[in-house]
Order: sequence, then structure tokens, then C-alpha cells
Amino acid sequence: MIYALFLIWVAVSSSSAQQFYDPSGCSSDTSNQGSRYTCDSAQQPCRTFLVYRANQHFGHQNLLNISALFQVESDELLDLNNIASPLETLKRGREVLVPINCSCSGEYFQASLSYIVSERTSFPEIACGVFEGLLKSLTLLQENPSQGTDVETGVKLDVPLRCACPGGFARFNGVKYLVTYPILEGDGITPLSMKFSIAPEDLLAANHLEPKSTVYPNTTVLVPLKSDPVINLNVPDSPPPTPGFLPTITVEKTKNTKLRKLYIAGSVVGFFLIVVALLACGFYVKAVKKRKGERLQSFTDRNSVLSCSTARSSPRSGQTGRSSTNSCLSPDLLAGIKFSLYNYGIEDIKRATNDFNEDTNKIGEQVYRGLIDNESVMIKQMRFEDTRQVIDMHSKINHVNIVSLHGVCYGENDFAWSYLIFELPTNGCLRNCLSDQANRLSWRRRTQIAFDVATILHYLHYCIFPSYAHMSVNSRNIYVTSKWRAKLANIGSTLAISASTMNDKVVTVNGLVAPQNPMNEAASVKVDVFAFGVVLLELISGKEAAQGTFLKDSIRFLGGGANEGGCFEQLRSFIDPCLKNEYLIAEALCLAILAKACLEDDPLRRPSMDDILKVLGRMV
Repeated sequence: MIYALFLIWVAVSSSSAQQFYDPSGCSSDTSNQGSRYTCDSAQQPCRTFLVYRANQHFGHQNLLNISALFQVESDELLDLNNIASPLETLKRGREVLVPINCSCSGEYFQASLSYIVSERTSFPEIACGVFEGLLKSLTLLQENPSQGTDVETGVKLDVPLRCACPGGFARFNGVKYLVTYPILEGDGITPLSMKFSIAPEDLLAANHLEPKSTVYPNTTVLVPLKSDPVINLNVPDSPPPTPGFLPTITVEKTKNTKLRKLYIAGSVVGFFLIVVALLACGFYVKAVKKRKGERLQSFTDRNSVLSCSTARSSPRSGQTGRSSTNSCLSPDLLAGIKFSLYNYGIEDIKRATNDFNEDTNKIGEQVYRGLIDNESVMIKQMRFEDTRQVIDMHSKINHVNIVSLHGVCYGENDFAWSYLIFELPTNGCLRNCLSDQANRLSWRRRTQIAFDVATILHYLHYCIFPSYAHMSVNSRNIYVTSKWRAKLANIGSTLAISASTMNDKVVTVNGLVAPQNPMNEAASVKVDVFAFGVVLLELISGKEAAQGTFLKDSIRFLGGGANEGGCFEQLRSFIDPCLKNEYLIAEALCLAILAKACLEDDPLRRPSMDDILKVLGRMV
């Protein structure tokens, strides 16, 4: 009698433990047995896993993006998948194990997530593209019935991912996990069982499949595991089916003497025309070089007798000038300038700044707002020897995200103040934009500004030689144009230095101490990375970095101490309240984690601007 009852329990438990395989694709609008994995209300929730593949098309090419999508800690994914850094760009299709909480909701198992749509799309695109077939588009539509065919930007969707917990008989057989695995073209039962080191029979039984069954792309299977999951990435996928034999038709070669002669004549004529064209180009280049040489000589002769200042020093210099018969713009200096600059007199500078009016025109330390030829400019007062350094730096760079140098005015001697005239972007410095409550800076504009600043720092670090550390990146040195694009100022100042000459051990950046090791060229640029992290915190929170330690302490919750719900709540309280809910929480989390990585005490653990640019490039 007991044996009979045991057999009945085994049969019932076995049938409830097995889930059915649905051969219809992810985008199919039919609901079949196995479209969702069934449960009964008595079954307890469980912690299990799913497999997700790195996907550059949807911006999920590293663990930082993947963890944000599935709302798990990136550190947990690092340990589980044996990957060194959350910012490491993964190979396309690299399989990643993701832990999930699976529970019984009604009659179906599901792992419940929320997803905020970043751009107008459709349910099949989200289910089969973003989530790679881990649920059917029909299931997503049924879970969000209020939405139409197309899903608009900013809509929050409930996403019930496929999952299952082991039943009584499966647990009796030692099964701990049922891992949800999305099938791609080339996958099969045998290579899949080898990938997880299980018997093919166990895989077939867990999905109610017969021997020699076929599994199809854009479907899912459950992988029964008796221990913690490990993917053998060395197992190749099954090769795609070989195309059928296509008969070929033998083409008989024909000889055409006339056609061959025509080809030979055409080749000779073509060669002759090429020679003539090369000779013409050579004469043209020679003439252009001669004309440029004459114009350069004329320019040097004119400026060798040009004086760009009056006989007295700037009223801001505090020094008494003396007359000089020498030009303040010598031919030696002109020889080092690779681009043309306007030469202004001191009276021009006084008129532009209302005689250096501190109440209406001063916008920074030794920096004035001015108006020259009905154009707003920024006029910076500096010593004579510093102006040459700035001009030399600007002569070597050419980038749309750098504040342009328009002109120069030298004092009449080496002890008088000189002035450099820069463009002044319409919306002023970033700090003022973040502080302007009346015209708040939208989230989309903030991410674009972060990308622009990363672009110019990448240019300075990688695209010029030697690489160049700015050393003064902050929200007051970043200016915003009328189209809300960022430009970096203060290039070539005494703070900014060649990376190969930097040896300081401690640098203060925006109120934060950025410890440095004795530096080589590669490590010195990490000072800019640290400062960029502070700028990211300002963009997220709107707070000024004058209280740098406060900003850094405000994101300590990202260290993993808080639970998932508490982490998101603390992040929302840190975000600038002016943004209200007009931001993507996944993007905000990504920026916050990126800022935290930039603020690492060890400079060698901070990401490079190359890594940062790849992350931000997916947000704009």
C-alpha cells in the first residue's frame, strides 16, 4: 500500500515538475502549452538564474548595462561570470548568467521586472530584442493591456520573464535550479547539455521533450542543475544547417579578338590620361605652395611693425608701463602660431569690458565678459609668458568641444598684463545652467553634456602627442552653447600640463583630494578622470562640487550595503529634484556607478576615457 502511494506521489510530482516546451517563436501571437511555465499556489518562491547574451545593438555590451536592465548588483554578476570589470566590453553574444527571484503569480511562474522605454518601439522589439526572447511579446502585451501596438518613450512596462522553480520530485532528484536559456540559431540539445555538463536525457525530461526533438530559435528551454550554474564557454554552438546543393551551369569561354583589342586600346588611353592628371596635380600643388609662401611672408612683414597696445599698461596690472619701440608681437612668436589670431589694442579691450567693470563684466578670477563687433567674448587677463603657452596649445588642437581662441592683446612690455580673447558660448558655464531653477537642464541635455566633455578629454588623452592632462576640469570651466552642447575652457593654462611631466602625489579636484602615485604618462591623465567623476555627480544631483566630500559620501550606498529597493530610493533622493520623474532610472544608476568608478582612490583602478566614452555613447 505504501509503495503504491509512493508511486502515485512520484507520478504526480513528476508531471508537475516537468514544464512543456513551446516551439512557437518569441513574436508569435499564439499562446501554447509552455508559452509560460505553470505552477500552483502552494509552490514557494525560489532564487534561480537566466542566461542573457551581450548585445551592442541595444546598448547591453557590459555588465554595468546588463545589471541595470535586470536590476541586480553588478558585483554579483562579476563573481558569477568571472569578469574583471563591470565596464569591460563583452564580445557580441557572450553568455552571461543573471540571478533572478522566481515566484508563482496566479498559475504561472515569473520573474517580475519593470522597464522604462527609452525610445518609441513595439512589444516584439522589447520582448524579442531587448530581452532576447526571455518572454513572448504576447505575454508582454497581456501584462500591459493599456498600451497600444506601439509603445511611447517614457512608458513604464511590467515585464514577467520566464522562469520556474523545481517541483517536489525534481528536488527529490537533487535538482536545485531550473535555468532559463534562450535558444539561438545553431543551438541544440547535445551542445547545450555539454555547455552545462548535464545529461541530454535530463534536459529533455525537464522540458517534456522526446529524444531527437528539435528546438527552435527565439524559444526557451529550462536547464536542470544540481549545483550552482557554470557555463562552459569553450563548447561551440551547433553549426547552422548546410544549404542544399545548387546545380551549376558550365559557361563556355568565348574568344572575341575585336573585344580584346578594344580592352587593350582603352587601357593605353586610360594610362595616358592618368599620367597627364598626375602632372597637372603636381604643377597645381607647386603653385599653391608658392602662393602660400608669398602670403606668409607678407603677413610676417606687416606684423613685425605692428603694436597691439598703448604706451601704458592695463589698468588691471597694477604696474607702471614704460614706452618701447619694440613690437609686442615679434616675428619669432608668429613663427610658432599655426593659425591666425586677431590683434587687439588695449583700448579695444577697455571698450569691450566697460573699462574692466567688476560689477557688470567680471565673470571669474581675472576673466571678463565683453562685446567685440557685436559678438559676446570672454577676455582673460594673464601674464605675458603664460599667453604664449596658451597660444601654443591652441595651435596644436582643433576640436569642436573646445572654447575657441579668437585673438590676443599683449602689454607693451614683459611686465604688463596681456589678454586673450575667447568665444563665449551663449548659455554660459555649466554651473550656472545647473543652478538656474527657472530654466532647468533636462536629463537628455545632461547626458549629452557628459558625453561632450568625455569626448574632448578622450581627444586630449589619446589624439595628441604627448597626451595632455587638463588638470582643471570642473563645472565652471565647461560652457554650454545655444544648442546645449558642451565646450571645455582653460586649455593650455598653467594648471593643465603635459601628462609626461606630472609627478605630484596628491591633487585637489573640486574640493576632493585625488590621491596619485608617482606618475608615468599613462597614470597622470587619471586626474582628469577623477574630476570628470565629480562633474558627473553635479550633473546627476545639481549640487555644486564645492562640497566635494559631501557628493562623494552621497553615493556610498552604491557600494553594495543597501538592498535593491533601498538603493533605488537613495538614488532617487540624490537626483536633482528639478528633474522630477523625467529621467530613466537605469541611466541614472549607470551614471552614478560610472562616477563612483571615476572617484576611486587608486588612480589605476579608475576607468580610462576610452572606457567612459563607450558607456556614454549608448545614452546619447
